[in-house]
Amino acid sequence: GKVVEGGILAETECVFRNLSAVLRAAGKSFDDVVRAGVFLTSMSDYVAMNGIYAKYFSQPFPARTTIGVAALPLGARVEIDLVVKA
Repeated sequence: GKVVEGGILAETECVFRNLSAVLRAAGKSFDDVVRAGVFLTSMSDYVAMNGIYAKYFSQPFPARTTIGVAALPLGARVEIDLVVKA
């Protein structure tokens, strides 16, 4: 219900911890991801976000789109959604 403080690095780590928990609950892992959608309120955060992102995926990397948006809920700087194979 609230955004982690500490900037883009802390927010991205938190997003991935949350995604990891959801994947585990579904009996899946990041290896099952086929597509990721990344939404950033500032494209200048891309490099920092990408450094964290790269820690969670291995080759072959899932397809990805990264979109710059004007705003995200609760004032977040990053939001990520995943499509996972059945």
